[in-house]
Formats: sequence, structure tokens, C-alpha cells
Amino acid sequence: MIVGVPKEIKNNEYRVGLTPPSVRELTSRGHTVLVQKNAGGEIGLSDEQYVAAGAVMVDTAKEIFAKAEMIVKVKEPQPGECAMLGEGQILYTYLHLAPDPEQTAALVKSGAVCIAYETITGAGGGLPLLAPMSEVAGRMAIQAGAAHLEKSKGGMGLLLGGVPGVAAGHIVIIGAGVVGTNAMQMAVGTGARVTVLDKSIDRLRQLDLVYGNRISTQYSNAYAIEEAVLSADLVIGGVLVPGAAAPKLVTRDMISRMKPGAVVVDVAIDQGGCFETSHATTHADPTYVVDGVVHYCVANMPGAVARTSTFALNNATIGHAIALAEKGWKKALADDVHLRNGLNVCQGKVTYAAVARDLGYEYTPAEGLLA
Repeated sequence: MIVGVPKEIKNNEYRVGLTPPSVRELTSRGHTVLVQKNAGGEIGLSDEQYVAAGAVMVDTAKEIFAKAEMIVKVKEPQPGECAMLGEGQILYTYLHLAPDPEQTAALVKSGAVCIAYETITGAGGGLPLLAPMSEVAGRMAIQAGAAHLEKSKGGMGLLLGGVPGVAAGHIVIIGAGVVGTNAMQMAVGTGARVTVLDKSIDRLRQLDLVYGNRISTQYSNAYAIEEAVLSADLVIGGVLVPGAAAPKLVTRDMISRMKPGAVVVDVAIDQGGCFETSHATTHADPTYVVDGVVHYCVANMPGAVARTSTFALNNATIGHAIALAEKGWKKALADDVHLRNGLNVCQGKVTYAAVARDLGYEYTPAEGLLA
């Protein structure tokens, strides 16, 4: 198979779909890998390293889209990239379609076979291709929140850990999945007071056994969220409904009653965000203020630590990339229900139930397209 890796073009996105070691995994099996020149240059992955791994370097993304049977990316295709996709061409990347009707419509129109990292499931449960970026984003959320609590960045001028004689700040983490757990690990390290909310009592019990009195756990409901948010200095939103738009758990009214200069970090923004006041921002312009509360809603947070994120992501994605290249998409999806769960749009049909429901498309089960 001819596999193509274009340079990412989203704002401040320096990750790359395949690293040189991943390219070698494919070329050693007889596949051709086309890589756009300087695709990984910003994170120290030179064209020479790609050539040594067996890649063929090309000048433009247009050439890659024209020749490749499978496109491997990191972020969702931008409008110009969607326009270059062809009928039956495989697109293997993050998509986050539920809050993005324009991208969904463009992918439906393209006729491409669109497989989303974030809905591929794992044999042991969970979302193994989303997990590494959720780990990065969860850890970065505390880092970003702490920085924007500084007065010069719009915050209230608070040091999360306090100092002797001055109370520490209060961090509230909504959701105790991969994002929330990684945020909590970092939060505990700051010395702040940490409250974690989740709807799973079993998960809260696990966290309590590990962290004891270093955190406070609460069952997540509207009352508990409101009470926690109003006392918080920093709120991390880390909820996820796989493939679907994130629920709006923090209302505009709650935001209006938070402490002036408090910070919210919406890690769920790729799926539309879990704060009613959230809208996506970029690394170039990461924050805005609503009712005195600083909102950090960068839609590709792991892109800020692009080298770490690229290698972590490739560790998770390369296995399925090999399967798709070796077998073709129909057999690969037929053989593996977990990979099949990643199929979101295929040959003009929406094949993921939550996306179809949220955006008003007719749902076509993937199995019907594999015959």
C-alpha cells in the first residue's frame, strides 16, 4: 500500500502522523511511505531520518493526497485537506466529528474511509489511541492553569501551592478518567487542595485508596459540581462520552458566580467542551475571559509538547496502521471489532452512532459496508 504523511497545518501543530521508526515498520513490510518534506522538522525529525527509514520525500501535501491510498495524520483534516480526499481513500487520524458539522459534511462528500483514533476501542476496555494524548493533556492542564492564574496572564495572582502562612489554592477536576487522573497526579504535586468529581463510585474508591487524604472525592451531580466550582481557583474539565459531544456540566450561571480571576481549562474542547462558555482557542491565542473567569480552551493541547506527544501517539497508532496497510480497510475492519469501532464516515455514510445522532445523519452500521 502507498501510505502518505502530510505536514500538519493546524495552528501551532507540530506533531506528525508517523515517526521514522513507524515508517520503517511499514517500509520493512514492503509498503511505500510518502512523507512531506519537513513534516517532522520542528520536533527534530529530519528528512534524512525519514529517508534512512525508507520514506520517499515529496514537496507538497497535494502530491501526497493524489498518490496515497492511506493518509496518516494527527489532527482532523482542515477544509483544504478534506477537498483533496478521494473516493475510497483511507484517512486515519483524530476526527472529533460530533461538534464539527462542517468537517463531517466535507468527509461525507469526499467518499473517503475515515477512521478516528478517538473511537477505536481496546481489548481491555478504554480508548487506547486517545489515552496517550489524554495523558499529556491532563498533565498539561495543571501546568496551563497554574500559569494563567498569574496576574500578568489575567488570573487572580495565586500560587497554587501557597507558601507557609498562606493557604494553598483549590483545584477542582471534573471527570476521573485518563485526563482527570493525570491532571490529579500533577495537581497533588503542586501542594494545592484537590477535589475530584466523577459518577463512578468504584473509580472514586480506587483514587481514595491510592491518594487518601491528599485529595477529596465527590460523586458528580449538579449540586456537587456547582458547590465545587464556586469555591475553586482552577477547574479542569475532563469529561468524555466516546465519539459524542461533551455534556455541558458547568453552566454560564456558575461561571458568572466564580471567583474573579479564576481559571477554567476545558480539556473536553475537542468534543465541544464541558463548560457552557467554552469555545475552541489556539496556542497562538489560548485564552479569553468571560465574567472575569479566564478560559483556556486550546483544542490541540498536546501539540505544545509535540515531540513527546508524537512518539506517545505513534506507539498507540502504528499497530492498526500496519493492519490497514497489510489487509486493506475492509478485511482489517472485519477482522478487528476494536478497529471497526473507529470507522466514523465511510463512502458517504456516517457509521458512528453518536456522530449520526448529534449531527442529524442517518446511521449506517459499519458491518453493512464490509461485505
